[in-house]
Amino acid sequence: MENTQEKGFVHLHVHSEYSLLDGACRIKSLVKQAKELGQTAIAVTDHGVMYGIIDFYKEAKANGIKPIVGCEVYVAPRSRWDKVHKIDTSPYHLVLLCKNETGYRNLIKLVSRGFTEGFYFKPRIDRGLLAQHSQGLIALSACLAGEVPRALTAGDYERAKEAAIFYRDLFGPENYFIELQNHGIQNQQRIIPQLKRLAGEIGVGLVATNDAHYVKKEDSMVQKILLCIQTNHTLGEENDIEFETEEFYLKSREEMEAAIPDCPEAMDNTCRIAQMCNLDFQFGHHILPLYEAPDGRENEEFFRDMCFAGLRRHYGENPASHLVERLNYELDVISKMGYVDYFLIVYDFVNYAKTHGIPVGPGRGSGAGSIAAYCMGITGIDPIKYNLIFERFLNPERVSMPDFDIDFCYERREEVIEYVIKKYGADRVAQIITFGTMAARGGIRDVGRVMGVAYQKVDMVAKLVPMELHMTLEKALQKSNELRELYESDPEVKQLLDYTSQIEGMPRHASTHAAGVVIARDAVEKYVPLAKNDESVVTQYTMTTLEELGLLKMDFLGLRNLTVISDTEKMVQKFEPGFSMAAVPMDDEPTFAMMSRGQAKGVFQFESGGMRQVLSQLKPESVEDLIAVISLYRPGPMDSIPRYIKNRHNPKGITYKHPMLKDILEVTYGCIVYQEQVMEICRKMAGYSYGRADLVRRAMSKKKADVMEKERNNFIYGAKKEDGSVECVGAVANGVPAEIANDIFDEMTSFASYAFNKSHATAYAVVAYQTAYLKNHYPKQYMAALLTSVLDNTDKVIGYIAECEAMGIAILPPDINKSKGYFTVEEEGLRFGLQAIKNTGKAFLEELVKERKANGNFTDFADLCERMYGTDLNKRAIESFIKSGAMDCFGYNRRQLLLGYGQIMADIDEKHKNNLEGQLNLFEAPEVQLTNSNSYHLPEAEEFPPQVLLAMEKEVTGLYVSGHPLSRYQDVVRRLGSQFIADATAGEHMDGEKVEVLCIITKKKTKATRSGETMAFVTVEDNTGSAEMLVFPKVLAASRGLVEENQVIWVRARVSVREEEEPKLIAEEIMDSDQAQAEKASASASKTEQLSQSVVKPAVREDGKKQRPGLYLRVANGEDPLFAKAKTYLAVFDGTFPVYVYFKDRKKLTVAPQSMWIDPNRALFRHLVGLLGEENVAIVGWKG
Repeated sequence: MENTQEKGFVHLHVHSEYSLLDGACRIKSLVKQAKELGQTAIAVTDHGVMYGIIDFYKEAKANGIKPIVGCEVYVAPRSRWDKVHKIDTSPYHLVLLCKNETGYRNLIKLVSRGFTEGFYFKPRIDRGLLAQHSQGLIALSACLAGEVPRALTAGDYERAKEAAIFYRDLFGPENYFIELQNHGIQNQQRIIPQLKRLAGEIGVGLVATNDAHYVKKEDSMVQKILLCIQTNHTLGEENDIEFETEEFYLKSREEMEAAIPDCPEAMDNTCRIAQMCNLDFQFGHHILPLYEAPDGRENEEFFRDMCFAGLRRHYGENPASHLVERLNYELDVISKMGYVDYFLIVYDFVNYAKTHGIPVGPGRGSGAGSIAAYCMGITGIDPIKYNLIFERFLNPERVSMPDFDIDFCYERREEVIEYVIKKYGADRVAQIITFGTMAARGGIRDVGRVMGVAYQKVDMVAKLVPMELHMTLEKALQKSNELRELYESDPEVKQLLDYTSQIEGMPRHASTHAAGVVIARDAVEKYVPLAKNDESVVTQYTMTTLEELGLLKMDFLGLRNLTVISDTEKMVQKFEPGFSMAAVPMDDEPTFAMMSRGQAKGVFQFESGGMRQVLSQLKPESVEDLIAVISLYRPGPMDSIPRYIKNRHNPKGITYKHPMLKDILEVTYGCIVYQEQVMEICRKMAGYSYGRADLVRRAMSKKKADVMEKERNNFIYGAKKEDGSVECVGAVANGVPAEIANDIFDEMTSFASYAFNKSHATAYAVVAYQTAYLKNHYPKQYMAALLTSVLDNTDKVIGYIAECEAMGIAILPPDINKSKGYFTVEEEGLRFGLQAIKNTGKAFLEELVKERKANGNFTDFADLCERMYGTDLNKRAIESFIKSGAMDCFGYNRRQLLLGYGQIMADIDEKHKNNLEGQLNLFEAPEVQLTNSNSYHLPEAEEFPPQVLLAMEKEVTGLYVSGHPLSRYQDVVRRLGSQFIADATAGEHMDGEKVEVLCIITKKKTKATRSGETMAFVTVEDNTGSAEMLVFPKVLAASRGLVEENQVIWVRARVSVREEEEPKLIAEEIMDSDQAQAEKASASASKTEQLSQSVVKPAVREDGKKQRPGLYLRVANGEDPLFAKAKTYLAVFDGTFPVYVYFKDRKKLTVAPQSMWIDPNRALFRHLVGLLGEENVAIVGWKG
């Protein structure tokens, strides 16, 4: 072996973190430890999978370690097709290592078939499959679960020998080895002599392995924790799969010799096997599926002709020279980089969708910056109009696969995927795997449960980790003083966080990427291993790995709003036949006026409370304004929103650090908002090419300090290529003073990590504008389509019904004679869709509507039963129709229908049976004579009380159809100043923030706590949505009689925000509405005086010293989330009254930028006091 020292050793049986919740060897740590041990090669052999192979390969190569690709496969005791419980549930283990590319191809086929053909609890192969795919592989007999060791453990030497001979003959004696392991386990020690004897008798080699599941001995606890997470056990509980000893780590040769003495051959063979394994992967080349132009022309000619035809279609028969130049430039780059076929493949399935009436989005991501894509019809955004940059999508100076993400109608997305499968072949298309990882908060919860730490304590610790993107425990301990103090003072918390940090970032489970599909030139399993998630066949490599290997990855995304737009368009065309979304003006003043009023509920991207607030302050006048808001309304750049709004309304106050910036930043009122602007500044000011500017933009966004410092000098003073020619002239050469250039570079650097891709924002702003236009001009049709699209989301339906009421659109109840499956438009309002009613299938409803259309409305209940006899109209469906009010049209009350429907159905059923029995001849059956339906009578009965009717509607539709119980409380809501549930749980509130809501309890479940007290889990609802609320014993005891179903209550609660869960409410005080109003009135009388005494300060102190007028706030630090929330309050009341902020960490009072100054008022001060506390808010010199 190359560079092998005497007495070397190579670990050939190793489980990485990708042996999910079993292996604890992080790939980086694994390679690092092998290197430190002086071992020149190492294998990874995960259980039945090859998930981490490419990551391992690259890490090993980067560290000068030879990577050996392998897998510990599961071999079925009989055949892989046999799947009988207990007989076929304990497959044998077998370690397979790749000698070369042939071995790799065979291994990925074996591993793939284990999932696609042999999966039964585990992915299993069998001897027959091994016989077909044994070339290029080395086999090791594995651990105690291997076929040979298992037979020896059972005392059956002959069976062990038969198995060993089979594998020797299959792989060849030079490629089959008997493994020796000794972890201090009795069964291992007992069979070592027999394994040695067996190897000698059949003429194969011995090899020492350690079945490593963790890197160092002290990591054994981490592996135990992973196993407990997997099996839902706690530490200390008996766990069948827990390892008996702590010896399963990466050992040195000396340690291995101590464990398996007097067997140097087994040690030396590890190096010999490593020498035999020589596999290399190729990265950076592309394996695109073959595309054939439909008319037999060369692909390049077909591509160019189509692009120029599109250019003339969009810009006229004689397009301007700069447009022709731009297109020619793009075509040359696409051709030189070898992506013509890629564009044609994407065009092909987008064109299929469009020609088959499947709505397609205008674009997504940086692809909207390509004029070629626009001319081909792949995207629907004019990149020239919005100043979008091609190099942001395809950079000629950085070779990487372009990436079109395409949005399709969410209901018909599968049709497009089916087309691709049909065109290229089912075996050439697969979905893509993705891994859920142990994030900081989730990891704390997992480890806390395993350690048996009290739930409340774990929850408290987890919530101290800031809810920010890419947050780690290390960062959390730096950012959160409270977390750090707990870590340093509480040994249990320290242990909890220490263990969590050791599993943080490890893959936890595999799932299927929501939109990713790989399309290969040949069968996918020729290139990568496959797995199965549920019934989906997925690649075992992630999206980024597939791209590195050169495979074509596409995102087929489903966007509900495209369906809503398309459905609205069809409804409008019924009374405006010429209407087309393509002809909608993009500068419609009434649409922008609606958005300026903040009336954007139901508008794509703009319906959150925060977004609506920004719209009402900004008052957008163009799509460019919408693009900017979409880009800014995110953590980080959100701080620039007040400045953007201020500059937007006061353009004369905008200043630029240099005149060159004006043309670039004018569109965003002097603010850097887009990544493309960073690129434009580099190009215009320092003479960069667009390609180089994109490389710098990427370095800035990833905060690569070394690259950025070098680039700072280039930006200011210029740079030369190796041959002495000029790479970029630099800002100074273009007349920009060095100091100013340096400041501009600083500003770009600070914002580049937050700056947004304008191409993506533009595409989404266009869709948002279209939805706003439809809502404004065709409100009934739009809201009907919108409601239909969310029928499976009760909270959304509740919210949109409330919006309809606010817009003056009546919601008409379901009607068996008028309703269709979906919401429909009638003159009086929107008719409720029958699909929203439980226990009624879509197919049955289609039959019902078809029957009604063919033979007229149903005259009464019996007529309905007669005409729908033989369909899926069963008792459950009938009851649901009755309870929802869909049969009120028959003139009976719901109690009558519920009491009498069973007998009528039984009579009709009996009559049909009798008629069938009386038929004389199967071929001459007389028509069934039906008795007049009027002969059926329903019993007389009084109708249910209104609250019971509402409860029935709620039961079968999830909604109060004939009127919300809280509708009569709207004045009370205003008087109490309560929040709506939709706003309280919209995700814009921080964990622990206080809210007050007036709501009705729709569900209640009680539970005994460990101390024997009773707590309640309730669902509360108002006109805007619903939420789960926890009522702990103390609060429950104090509000007896109020916490009952259908009870209207007022609640003061705190919001509980947990990762990957909907926000919940934790009740702190519960009253009925009358009591709440009385208490509020009393409190309000003293509030003004109380506010004055506690918060409003005189301009002159008692000692005679003057104080500067202004609002004074005290916060922990600049990153304090409470400060971020306070800034959103300040932005609402923009004005000229100064604001001062005292930062406790720096012990410094600073004057806030003028963009944060306010128009002082009592409502703002009350909000700030509620958020920061009275001791942290003061107002000086205000006499309001």
